Amino acid sequence: MPDAYLTGYAKILAAVASTGRRLTRDELLARRELGRQAAEAGFGLRALVVAHLAEARAHWPATAATAATSGATSGPASGYGSLPASGYGIASGRGTVDSVLAAVEQAVDAFAEGYERAQRLAVRQEAAARREFIDDLLYGRSDLGRLAERAERFGLRLSYAHAVAVAEGAVPYDEEEPVPRAVEQALIGRFGDRSVLLTTKAGRLVCIAPGDQGEVLTYFAKQAFAATDGGRVAIGRSQPGVGGVVQSYEEALNVLDLAARLAMDAPVLYAADLLVYPVLTRDRHAMTELVLGTLGPLESARGGAQPLMETLSTYFDAGCVAAEAARRLSLSVRALTYRLERIHKLTGADPADPMHRYTLQTAVIGARLLDWPAKPF
Repeated sequence: MPDAYLTGYAKILAAVASTGRRLTRDELLARRELGRQAAEAGFGLRALVVAHLAEARAHWPATAATAATSGATSGPASGYGSLPASGYGIASGRGTVDSVLAAVEQAVDAFAEGYERAQRLAVRQEAAARREFIDDLLYGRSDLGRLAERAERFGLRLSYAHAVAVAEGAVPYDEEEPVPRAVEQALIGRFGDRSVLLTTKAGRLVCIAPGDQGEVLTYFAKQAFAATDGGRVAIGRSQPGVGGVVQSYEEALNVLDLAARLAMDAPVLYAADLLVYPVLTRDRHAMTELVLGTLGPLESARGGAQPLMETLSTYFDAGCVAAEAARRLSLSVRALTYRLERIHKLTGADPADPMHRYTLQTAVIGARLLDWPAKPF
């Protein structure tokens, strides 16, 4: 450790030993500044404190040593002979030693304070830089070349393909909260450093991993599901290049939105398995016409379209098995059959007919995606 961080320290101890004074304001400020410089230079605080103690021992003022020796022999002949005759004032050995020890305490404390302030500032700056990078990365902002350079600082090589998993729970999460920390520790414990970045965005957990390491995202999904007490996880497809992270992230977000609209109950959803849904919603006008043309007549039913829409959705989700659909709806099979016949009569499409089933099911999916009939067109 450079001696520069001990500059003036021995001189201070000597002055204190001869006068019994405390450190001046300027001396304390100087010690704090040296602590800041040491922190910025990357030295460890423990080694710095040890160096201060060693320096105090090496340059222990002769005045204090002599006074301590004389003070130790000036007590009464009783069992308290180790106590000085006078417990106050620098003229006594104990008073001089106490003054020097107090000066050591003040100096080290001021030095450590400057060091810790610099450390906290560095942590805040690092956190701010990391958050700015994550925002730019996930929103596709900033120059792509510059973004790739910054990514290496955080363990990502954006020239490779990446995939993104997003987990959401019942409450929003921040990076400093226990849930993200627990998931991160589990990932590190299992995989170590594999160029994986775990963060939070908009209250959700986000995991970015190389595209050829699917096991990392699968494990993340398992840990996130447990940590969020049954949340939902969506995994985007592996995408190449600097913009691949943005594409995979947006895919995962779209899957979460899709799962909410369609009331999907699977804890982990893969964008690769749900590619048909973006195709269905790509032409909103055509989908609107399909929904209204196929399911619009249900609005004339007693109670409106919603009960019959729920019947159709449950019937299709149950694999078109009437008994299972009836059980899920808490209906008798006869009551369910009556509803299906009513739908057939109103729409002209028979849910039990394979020729009509595809049109009806597609229209039902479109209605759920468009939130119809809750939101009329």
